[in-house]
Formats: sequence, C-alpha cells, structure tokens
Amino acid sequence: MGIFFSVMLPVIAVFAAGFLLQRIRLVDIKSVAAVSIYIFMPALFFTSLYEAEYDQQYTVMIVSIFFILFMMILLSKILAKIFKWSTSVESASILSTAFMNGGNYGIPVILFSLGKEALPFAVFYMVMQSLVINFFGVYYASRGSTGVMKGIKKVFLMPGTWAAIIAFLCKGLNVELPEGVYSTIKMVSEGSIPLMMIILGMQLANIKSLQFNWQVLTSAVTIRMFISPLLAFGFITVLQLDPIVGGVILVMSAMPSAASAAMYAIEFDTEPEIVSSAMLVTTLVSFISITVLLNILA
Repeated sequence: MGIFFSVMLPVIAVFAAGFLLQRIRLVDIKSVAAVSIYIFMPALFFTSLYEAEYDQQYTVMIVSIFFILFMMILLSKILAKIFKWSTSVESASILSTAFMNGGNYGIPVILFSLGKEALPFAVFYMVMQSLVINFFGVYYASRGSTGVMKGIKKVFLMPGTWAAIIAFLCKGLNVELPEGVYSTIKMVSEGSIPLMMIILGMQLANIKSLQFNWQVLTSAVTIRMFISPLLAFGFITVLQLDPIVGGVILVMSAMPSAASAAMYAIEFDTEPEIVSSAMLVTTLVSFISITVLLNILA
C-alpha cells in the first residue's frame, strides 16, 4: 500500500481535481489544452531533451516503441478476424490498444516512482510516442491516404515537435542558451506536468456517451493493460537494459489508452463511443494494475 499512497494517490488526486472542476464549473477544455500544447509541453520537451545525455539507450527506446506498437496492431487484427469485426471496429480496437497515455499520466507516475533521473527518458519516450500517434493514430482513425498526409502534416504543425528538433540541434551544436532565457523556459516547463494531469481529469469528466462493446472493451483492457507490459518486460529482459531505462519502458507500456486516440476517433467518427469507453475503463483499471506493477518493480 505504500506505493499506492506515495505514487498513485497524488496522481489520482490531481486527476480528480481536474475531473471535479469540469463537473462543477464547465471549462473550455480546448482552451486549457491549447495552453498546454503550445506553451507548457514545448517547454518541457525542450528542457528535458536539452539536458539529456544521449547514448545507445535512446535508440533502444525507439525500437521498443515500434515493437510494442506493431504487436498491439497485430493482436487487434487477429481478434478482428476471429470476431469478424468491421473495419471501423477494428480501427477502434487499434486506437484503444496501440497508443498509450504516456504524457499526462505516464510522465507523472514515472517522476513519482523512478525519480527525476528518469524524466529525460520519459519525455523522450513521450515525444517519440506523440509522433507515432500523430501518424499512425490519424491513419487508423481515417483509414485513407488523406489520413496519412494529414498525420505527417500534423506532426510538423505541433510546437512540441519543433521544441524537440531545436533541443536536438542545440545539443548537437553545443549551443548554450543565456541563463535568463533558459531559466524562463525551465520555469514554464515545471508547470507542464500538473497541467497535463488536470487536463486528463477534465477529459474524463467530458465523456458523455459510452458504448460498451464488451468484445472490444475486454480485448482493449487485456491487451493494453496486461499483454503490453508483458511484451515490454520480455523486451527489456532479453536486451538487459539499464534499470532506469527498462523501468521507463515498462511503466509506459502499462499506461491506459491515449486520450489523443479518443480525440482522433471523435474527429473521424471511428466508433468514438467505443474508444472513449476503452480510455475510461483502462484508466480506472490502471489505478490498480500500475500500483501492482510498481510494487513488483520496487
């Protein structure tokens, strides 16, 4: 229970604050999300990636992201064949299982459980995962060539992408920012994690319509919450990774369905009720499953 009170309870409390705020006083979540996306997250991306010391482990993290992604897609496609799901339901299953909530859930859990030394790895994982969601998520939500192009365009329209690129360039070219400039960016970045957590609580409060397709929902919970971390555990065991890097990959792989995947499902009308239901249920299940996982890691 110590892990629950020291790691999960603070995270749940901040989620609950956002949830209650949205229930008591309806806030325009798009405006709050825009502040996070255009100001706070780019600052976090930049400072974490600028301060990181890059080595082979970052390459391994990218490989792990694509390994888990393609395994999740493969499992969803196998289930679609077995249960004879339509293309839209198959896409909903992929959106619910292949993309995890590494940003406004994964990063705070890693910060509380693994410490500040794991934060650069967690942010790097989040940045790479965001690029994957913006490309593959849009593709599976739209299932058309325009979706692919829109995914590519969206990647390069996101300020976080440019913050990451600039951080890599500054790091590669040994550019040192003036202390006043960097301290300002650092100050903003420190507010990004609690803001992302509050936004997730608000997103959960905004779920109005649920559709419990039990085949998809049971599959999503099983694949996203249990099979994904098992695959990650096998990956890090075979490669004998550094404990911090392995811990980041394992915790991220155990995260619930991504909120951004649910937004894409709504935008492209790809069974949005199913995807939103999966996001809600996997998030609730994660409060127990991640607590168990962190106890095992401890």
